[in-house]
Amino acid sequence: MSPASATAIEPEPPAAPARRASRPIELTGSFDHEGHRLWYTEFGSGDKVVVLTHGIMLTRRMHAPLARRLARAGFRVITLDLLGHGDSDRPTESWQYSMPSFAEQTLALLDHLEVESAVIGGTSLGANVSLEVAVLAPERARGLIVEMPVLDNAIVAGLFTFAPLLMAARFLPFTVQAVAVAASVVPHGNQWVDVVTDTLSQRPAPMAALLHGVLFGRIAPPKSVRRKITTRALVIGHQGDPIHPFGDADTLAVDMPDAEFVQARSPVELRLDPSRLSDAIRDFSASCY
Repeated sequence: MSPASATAIEPEPPAAPARRASRPIELTGSFDHEGHRLWYTEFGSGDKVVVLTHGIMLTRRMHAPLARRLARAGFRVITLDLLGHGDSDRPTESWQYSMPSFAEQTLALLDHLEVESAVIGGTSLGANVSLEVAVLAPERARGLIVEMPVLDNAIVAGLFTFAPLLMAARFLPFTVQAVAVAASVVPHGNQWVDVVTDTLSQRPAPMAALLHGVLFGRIAPPKSVRRKITTRALVIGHQGDPIHPFGDADTLAVDMPDAEFVQARSPVELRLDPSRLSDAIRDFSASCY
């Protein structure tokens, strides 16, 4: 075949690379509240805002998987390190730590971000903080996510669990320091390994002050006050955990006029098998808007 009669063959364009699922934007920030710096992370964007706070001695990192799931569903989610936790300041005076003051810090976060109202949620200590927000400023809480509240039935188990930690931090500080050093050499990169090492990385004096302030202060709004909380609430509880008794969560859902109750299969369901509970949280949060 002569060159004149040959048919030109156009090369095929290269195949477009497979698009990866977009990940919601994550931004870290901080603000000052009453002379102390508090740190937070924002996931996603938009007008539907959810604020999540952590359990005692844990950090905002524990809520990152849930925050990402909610952000992919269209929410703007902010996780906050309360005073004495995570990257936030850790004063050594016990009077700095209380549930009402943690609620004030949560409201200060809303002020800092210029958010008028949001769904306020948390786990364990964070669950109690959300109740205090609803008492302190009900107009700022569009709804409450109350996972594993610590109420009347948990007081004895809580003292047995945390009082020895308080004694160790106060009178045997080298034990807390040794645990922190051991945690610092654990390789990072796994979500839940990082959560555990964050929890173990404590400094004795702030840890003692935090535990003293929380254990010997107001644990939660009293029952007479909880019955007057009219904010919509999703209460999540489970069985077999003396620090977060099923009876506390179940009774709270009955006490509050506009609460619904979801029973978790285990204390770690939302962490290790999150689909069912995170879908319930997503749907509840959407209904608040």
